[in-house]
Amino acid sequence: MSSKYTEHTDKKAHSDTWGGETVQLSAEQIAQVLAGSYLGGRVVKGDEEAYEDISVKTEETPEAAMARDARRRQRIQEMRRRKKQQEMLRKWLLPCAAGVLVCVILAAAGIGRFVRKHQSGQRVPPAGLAQDNHLTQEDTIADSSMTDTESADSSGDVEGTKAQEPASDNKKSGKKAAYNSSQSIAGCFVGSSIADNFDNEFSKISSLVVRTLGGKSTKPPLTAAADAATALPASEVISKNVVFIDVEAGKILGQKDAAVRIPPASMTKILTILVAAEHITDPDDTFEITQDIVDYCYINECSNAGFEVGETVTVRDLFYGTVLPSGAEAAMGLAVYSAGSQEAFVELMNEKVRELGLSETTHFTNCIGIYDEGKTYSTVYDIAVILKAACDNSFCREVLMEHIYTTSITDQHPEGLELSNWFLRRIEDKQTNGDVLCAKTGYVVQSGNCAASLGVGKDGREYICVTANSTGVWECISDHAALYRQFFPS
Repeated sequence: MSSKYTEHTDKKAHSDTWGGETVQLSAEQIAQVLAGSYLGGRVVKGDEEAYEDISVKTEETPEAAMARDARRRQRIQEMRRRKKQQEMLRKWLLPCAAGVLVCVILAAAGIGRFVRKHQSGQRVPPAGLAQDNHLTQEDTIADSSMTDTESADSSGDVEGTKAQEPASDNKKSGKKAAYNSSQSIAGCFVGSSIADNFDNEFSKISSLVVRTLGGKSTKPPLTAAADAATALPASEVISKNVVFIDVEAGKILGQKDAAVRIPPASMTKILTILVAAEHITDPDDTFEITQDIVDYCYINECSNAGFEVGETVTVRDLFYGTVLPSGAEAAMGLAVYSAGSQEAFVELMNEKVRELGLSETTHFTNCIGIYDEGKTYSTVYDIAVILKAACDNSFCREVLMEHIYTTSITDQHPEGLELSNWFLRRIEDKQTNGDVLCAKTGYVVQSGNCAASLGVGKDGREYICVTANSTGVWECISDHAALYRQFFPS
């Protein structure tokens, strides 16, 4: 069914469009005219691929036809131009981007070398410059009121060590700044916002790093060997098991049955504090002494520091309580605090023994040194290796060096407990030809009185002495003094 379309517009408008005549079109013709305005004068019929020209049965002026063809050609040229641009972009964009990236990397490397060169130039003071006037890289800002001459005179600054001029803000204020020595980044001078931002970020990262007490030493375990110069202990030495080692030389200067297995007694606690220090981060944290701990120590007839059931002490107190009075309850407290139980802690102890290369001759079943036949054993040589490892830990070394320590105030002990290392307090009155710095004693019936100590000779070198099976406390201390006199350089 066809309908009629009649134009009822202004005559002049009809004459412009249809040549001045009123034209009546069918619905199909109207569709063809509309499609022709979008498809350039061609329309698709149905699903067929064939096209037919739209021939509006009106007259078209040559000028209009030429204008229409010109517009069509212009559109085609514009499409070709855009397509060519897209091809050029695809062809050159990736290589150009790669080139720019390489240039940025090279520029950054060049800047880094320049900054490092500048910093190294600042680190070397000129010859003849007074030591107390050295300009360091931590000297941040010179007084803006100083003249160039005054600045040079007061800081000892010369051309080779002048700090780089900072950004425009510093130039305006008349101040000069040195580059931050810890950050090789262009523009990262001390006091700048860049340096502050990096410091803040580094602080955040640093706060996430877990640091154990004293850190974990990177030094290799002590190894020492006997040679033709190795001597027997002097006749005045009563102890049956002896080793005396020059640590730096790695030489055994004196020994007697140093490789024979012995019950290590409370010398075990040297390893206890070392393992605890490597697994604890906060010495000011607290721990409550439990009934189980006190009962265990009482049943096994152990020596105690004096902490009571229910007393809340600091972890630091437990370290000093373990060494100075050889407190069993303090050692148990460290074990439970560090690993949750003594059994789990002993596993860590034996793991450390393997790490030190002593597993064939040393083994532990408790953290105190309680005699356990055939299961807890060591040698005086192995104890020397353990003592050296403990002294390489700065926190353990402080504990082993302390003569007197007062614990923190608690309800049970309002004035704290005064703890003493009697070995160090007694041997300091004896002649040793040097200084005895660290020590830990021990006693069980099966190994008698024993002790391990570290001293420094007049040559500034460290020496370790370990003895076992002496007949008494004073005799054990006298044995150490005699061995230091014998083997310390005179």
